Amino acid sequence: MADSLRRLINNESCRILQEKLESWYKDYHINSCDQNLNRCCEIIEMNSVIQGQLFTILNQTAREGGHYAGVETIKSRLLPWLGTCFSSTTSGRPFETSLSLIQESIEKERQLREFASTRNHELQQLEKELNSTRLQLTLVQQDLAEAQMALEDTKTKSATTLLAAEDEIVHLKAALKASQAQEESALRNLDRLNDYEQQVQILKDEIAILGAQKSVLHSRLARSRSPSPRRCQSRSPSPLPLRSCSPGRARLTNAARRAHLVARFSEIYTQERLDAQNLLRTYIDDLEIVQRIIYVAAVESFHAAKMAFRQFKMRVRKTLSLTYSGPESLEDTVLDYIVRHEDLYDIQASVNEVIRAMNINPKISFPPEVDFIMISSLIRELCRVAFSMQTLVPPLDIAFGADGELFNESKYRRSYDSDFTAPLVVYHVWPALMENDSIIVKGEAVSKRGALWSRRSRSKSRSRSRSMSPVLSHSASPNRTLLPRSRSPSPIRSGSPRL
Repeated sequence: MADSLRRLINNESCRILQEKLESWYKDYHINSCDQNLNRCCEIIEMNSVIQGQLFTILNQTAREGGHYAGVETIKSRLLPWLGTCFSSTTSGRPFETSLSLIQESIEKERQLREFASTRNHELQQLEKELNSTRLQLTLVQQDLAEAQMALEDTKTKSATTLLAAEDEIVHLKAALKASQAQEESALRNLDRLNDYEQQVQILKDEIAILGAQKSVLHSRLARSRSPSPRRCQSRSPSPLPLRSCSPGRARLTNAARRAHLVARFSEIYTQERLDAQNLLRTYIDDLEIVQRIIYVAAVESFHAAKMAFRQFKMRVRKTLSLTYSGPESLEDTVLDYIVRHEDLYDIQASVNEVIRAMNINPKISFPPEVDFIMISSLIRELCRVAFSMQTLVPPLDIAFGADGELFNESKYRRSYDSDFTAPLVVYHVWPALMENDSIIVKGEAVSKRGALWSRRSRSKSRSRSRSMSPVLSHSASPNRTLLPRSRSPSPIRSGSPRL
């Protein structure tokens, strides 16, 4: 019996029967009536095979139990089940049930055929739509190919046009450069012509003056034919080298020199000042200290240049007063001489004087590792311009400025970091240029609210100490203390302390 049961398990008949039942259930509505009947018969045959094997196992099990073993089980379960099966097969109800099942299968088959025809019709419609879509796609691809060809043609034409335009631009640039060169040459020729005209006019004036001097000398020579020993002894060597000079040169070139010096002063503000500021910022982080140093350098440069001009003018006047006897006044002759001999100005002495004055100025401080001689180029240019401005009629000078003064719109312009509502000046960045009492070029100042008093309180408690370089040690000699710095009173600076 155990072998039969094992064979039944190994055959997996029950599992195959279950799988066939599930497969039939899934395909029941798709299969035809004949197919469903074939499936049902096949399952009944498999079921009968399994039942035959089970009855064989039942028979063997009963034999193993003997004549009386299992009798009660057979009576209570097997015999009633067999009686029920045979009684149900003899009645008419299974026949009616099978007829209804056949009718239902026929109806399902009809519905399946209708569903299949509907699906076939829909499939044909989809195929037609697919064909039309493919046709449209082919047309669109053709249009796209034509558009690409048109785009390539346009690109080719655009490239040709661009090359032609570039060639034209190159020709136009060459023509522009040529015209600019011609214009520059014409401007140079015009400047040369103006210079030639000025030189011709100056030469004519000099010829007229020399003619007048010649006539005066002839008249004096005619009056004094006899030699005089006193006059021979009165001749003494001149301490200054006298060159040929024209007394009217200063006044003739006054307007041109004034315009040039004003432009040069503005150029120093925009170029040399910024170069010096950038150089100082590499050693000093505080922008205010750097701007104060540059402002003090500008003020001291003008002061030193004016002092040097006065001394130079006194020497020239002293020299020319011994021998001069011309139609022009002595002052005009002295001024003409200075204009023609500005190269005799010892500008290095003024630069050293400015650096010495900056070293003792209490308003600026400097790191001990560097020296004010770093900005000597700016000081040199300022001294040169300031000296030349003293030869003008009237001379040009910078305006006086003091910390805490009332801000004047006509005199200064505010810096970018200023408080534009503050009424007082905290410190100055660049001085204003004046002619008599009128402003020619505005300066630059910084105005902020409340910053002046806090800065003054900090400056009282701050001690200034710095090591001195060879230039500073030379300038701080005992002779420095014996020579007080004095400046002549002017309408602007009289009664006011100097920065």
